Amino acid sequence: MAHSMILQKLEKAKLIHPPKFLVPNIQYLTVMGSEAYGVASNTSDLDIYGFCVPPKEMVFPHLAGEIPGFGRQIQRFEVWQEHHVKNPDGKDVEYDFSVYSIIRYFSLCMDNNPNMIDSLFTPRRCVLHSTQIGEHIRENRKKFLHKGAWHKFKGYAYSQMAKIKNRVNAANEKRAADIARVGYDSKYAMHLIRLLCECEQIMVEHDLDLERNREQLKSIRRGEWTLEQIETYFSEKERALETVYSNSTLPHSPDEAAIKAILLDCLEIHYGNLSTVVTRNPDIENILDDLRNILVRYT
Repeated sequence: MAHSMILQKLEKAKLIHPPKFLVPNIQYLTVMGSEAYGVASNTSDLDIYGFCVPPKEMVFPHLAGEIPGFGRQIQRFEVWQEHHVKNPDGKDVEYDFSVYSIIRYFSLCMDNNPNMIDSLFTPRRCVLHSTQIGEHIRENRKKFLHKGAWHKFKGYAYSQMAKIKNRVNAANEKRAADIARVGYDSKYAMHLIRLLCECEQIMVEHDLDLERNREQLKSIRRGEWTLEQIETYFSEKERALETVYSNSTLPHSPDEAAIKAILLDCLEIHYGNLSTVVTRNPDIENILDDLRNILVRYT
């Protein structure tokens, strides 16, 4: 199946049911998960993330006459998800789709959500579809990174550790067999280590190579680490990363103005000029407003 046509084919076969506007306005699709981390097996299903540009009135509802907080509100679109979608070509693979509004996608990336950040840094071979807008965002992807990544990635890592200790998948036949084989859920353990290593890259290099630690991750998936080794690595890495965080020269928080400028560039590529819809430089507008008020006061 041609990668750029994957959604069209699935929609035509009635195997997916996205909003009508979504498929023609897809800007970016990329394979995530084990494929992106370089640890995929022959039986790995495909997690596909991406974003689209919704209709203009959904992004700027005042164009349709909406007054925020009054009366009927324009329906907002944030994300379309469908899971366990069968491949119509008969291949034994399933797709899990998560396609976001470009607005929601930018917000999550700016927040350094690990899944969203990973989707910006997937290897080129994993990118199934990318328009001019998709490429513009990938070219500027490092601008989303900031020291807040440590808190986000650490939180996700803690979540993986909690799942390991609570044997979350003990009732799942396949994962239960994995737990019985190595004493813990090796998939959760792999993601635990991956998140910590990714965060270290971001803090130190201001960049991210998702396949950097693939051999280490493969060894965990094979069950070559004991649970004690996993727990020791986690605690020692966490302590080391506190120092890395303190010494990192990344910005403390996102440059919202710079990221908003990238977002508006993307929207103008898609919609055309937005000068009558949104102010590109609020500082200048504020200065002009002050000047107008002074002129009114003294004339």
